[in-house]
Amino acid sequence: MIDRFDLVVVGAGPGGIAAATVAAEAGMRVCLLDNNAAPGGQIWRGFRADTARQYPHGRAFLYWLTRLRKANCVVWHSAQVIDRPRPGLLRMERSGEGCDLGFEQLILATGARERFLPFPGWTLPGVMGAGGLQAMVKMGLDPRNKLVVVAGSGPLLLAAAAGLASADARIVGIYEQARLAQLASFGLRLLGQPAKLIEGVGYRLKTVGAPYRTSSWVTRAEGRGRVESVTVTDGRNEWKQPCDWLACGFHLIANLELPRLLGCRITRGYVEVDALQKSTVPGVACVGELTGIGGLEKAVVEGQIAGWAAAGHEAKARALAPRLKKLQRFASHLDHAFALRSELRALAEAETTVCRCEDVSHAALKECSSWREAKLHTRCGMGACQGRVCGAAAEFLFGWETSSVRPPIFPSAAATLAGEANAKPAMRC
Repeated sequence: MIDRFDLVVVGAGPGGIAAATVAAEAGMRVCLLDNNAAPGGQIWRGFRADTARQYPHGRAFLYWLTRLRKANCVVWHSAQVIDRPRPGLLRMERSGEGCDLGFEQLILATGARERFLPFPGWTLPGVMGAGGLQAMVKMGLDPRNKLVVVAGSGPLLLAAAAGLASADARIVGIYEQARLAQLASFGLRLLGQPAKLIEGVGYRLKTVGAPYRTSSWVTRAEGRGRVESVTVTDGRNEWKQPCDWLACGFHLIANLELPRLLGCRITRGYVEVDALQKSTVPGVACVGELTGIGGLEKAVVEGQIAGWAAAGHEAKARALAPRLKKLQRFASHLDHAFALRSELRALAEAETTVCRCEDVSHAALKECSSWREAKLHTRCGMGACQGRVCGAAAEFLFGWETSSVRPPIFPSAAATLAGEANAKPAMRC
């Protein structure tokens, strides 16, 4: 028997929570899915009701979580969508078992992930994404007295560094590849959004003891068995920085696998939506980082718009349009401020691994002329992550289009893929 809902929301970050909440409050039968053990997404990961007020955005977390719990909304944790066998049906694994879920309308809030770029030593133990390390600390990893270099690009660097510093890590350097002029221009635009400016200043105050350098990036990580030091450059000079951990990520990219599988039109790396967050596929809306990297406030506003629209309350949805336009401008400025510099394309050496799953080197990929050829000849992107890491790197390094996607969009049990609902996984695909 297939469970059916008026609305299914995939992703329980801020945008997904807002969408599911307002739709359920409006009387729809709603199911909110997420692959984590608790709602909140990356930004609210690990928050608890008794301590949330101590953290940035904690009050927003409490407000929306309280509304969600009061709404008549079904919440399924540890649920991973892997396919859409036919219109109006999702196939997923939930707590290790396969099942199908029917829907009349669908809202996608699948968020974003860090972009990683290969450089010598980036596969050493101790080299992690900035957001990844932040999440691990939230979930219990002890960073006390660890020497940490934070590098790459994007506002996540400061947020991650501040979180690590608050947990008693020793931040020994924050290296942002973007130019000072770009960041200064971005800062001036934030004068119209003082809350965001204050948030950024607060992050910097927590890391004031660590040098923050723009136009600087890591070129190499070195160590015997794990990272022990990194080489940093500003394009003119190089220097070594000892460290225990390197937290390195180059801004964020949207998780587009499910929208692409459903046939949503993608433009310049984001799902194309109308004023009500509706995609080009009837009955499918997208919110949050899927439509532009813009942070919590944008996701919450878009979630409410999509939720109200799904429930037939277009007037309430359209009333949020002026606020959303301001947040969309912020997202556009964010992309411009943290655009990647061309020098980063030269970081990888011939033997540097680009695809970690299939152990494919930069030299092997240089012999290929397209993403398809690379997959056929080297198996790049064919491993467990299905190109989520190397695909974004290849787009930047070689200019390849890597938009192809097919089920399962996550590794899954053969029984689930075959449609044998509730069969316990015996073999991974």
